[in-house]
Amino acid sequence: MNFELSEEQLLIRESVVKLCADFPDDYWSKKDTEHEFPWDFYGAMAEAGWLGIAIPESYGGSGRGITEASLVLEEVAASGAAMNGATSIHLSIFGMHPVVKYGSEEMKQKYLPRVAKGDLHVAFGVTEPDAGTDTTSITTSARLEGDNYLVKGRKVWTTKALQSEKVLLLVRTADKEVTESRTGGMTLLLADLQRDEVSISPIDKLGRNAVATCEVVYDDLPVLLSDRVGEEGKGFRYLLDGLNAERILIAAEALGIGRAAMNKAVAYANERVVFGRPIGKNQGIAFPLAEAKMRLDAAELMIRKASWLIDNSQPCGAEANMAKWLAADAAFFAADRAVQTHGGFGYATEYHVERYWREARLMKIAPISQEMVQNFVSEHVLDLPKSY
Repeated sequence: MNFELSEEQLLIRESVVKLCADFPDDYWSKKDTEHEFPWDFYGAMAEAGWLGIAIPESYGGSGRGITEASLVLEEVAASGAAMNGATSIHLSIFGMHPVVKYGSEEMKQKYLPRVAKGDLHVAFGVTEPDAGTDTTSITTSARLEGDNYLVKGRKVWTTKALQSEKVLLLVRTADKEVTESRTGGMTLLLADLQRDEVSISPIDKLGRNAVATCEVVYDDLPVLLSDRVGEEGKGFRYLLDGLNAERILIAAEALGIGRAAMNKAVAYANERVVFGRPIGKNQGIAFPLAEAKMRLDAAELMIRKASWLIDNSQPCGAEANMAKWLAADAAFFAADRAVQTHGGFGYATEYHVERYWREARLMKIAPISQEMVQNFVSEHVLDLPKSY
């Protein structure tokens, strides 16, 4: 197992760093404050071909692995874009994984090249207000009438719903009471989003405001039978298949935020002079930053291990979940120490660390909470009794 990056992977890092240099902290602060989607950044990433990095070459992408995709998203976040930048492209880079793996050939040919090119935005509709993490309890339903499913229900935390033409939508086509298992009877549809049968309402939130996250209500939305992903009733399994890769990519984004926060904190600690000496001379400043660095480096090793395993078709459920937990924890610790290092100025928007802090906090909740990762590790790694 060799974690040394190849020349190609190093070139990916360098290229993304160079592109992101055109979008400095002030750009992202403005987008966040004004709740404005970063269209010019998104366009630049699409033009450079980064959106299709994990899409097969036969459908217009680059056909690279999760390691390469994680490097792209890490460097985007580390540039100061944090989650505002990473989230604007995350779903394009990996959100269509269920279609890549389980969609019909017609569906792949129709949609994947457009995603890789950047002109098709896709959102993800899974979470519901009364189900939360208990995905098996979703109630959004789809009934088949002729060649269309009619979808009725409500989803929350649908990111990019305002910009997206399509949504990967998890629905119930059979009640769980009549299925063999709780995870049965759920189907994945690639539905139209910008229609009269759909109402979209942005949710006011703490941070990452350049990319809206929304409540979406579906009132008998028609979805073509040909836009069903795979077989009816197997949607939950299709989602699970991509969870490990998603955990790794989210971990890489968290790592990037932590790196951005560390860079700001170390620079400030070297430059800020109080009582006639740089504050970085004080162990009360230096030691927490040293700890933050160690936490980030340890998280990076787990990310690299998990991505190596998945790219080599090895089981990586434990490693992917651990990578997400460790990176989210390390990123928030680093961002919090960056605010503390700046003192009162850490609370001021002009220094940007408060924005990193707000966005790093999200990583401990989404797309899965730290506690649910601990549930996974305690049950599946330590063989302790299931707690829920």
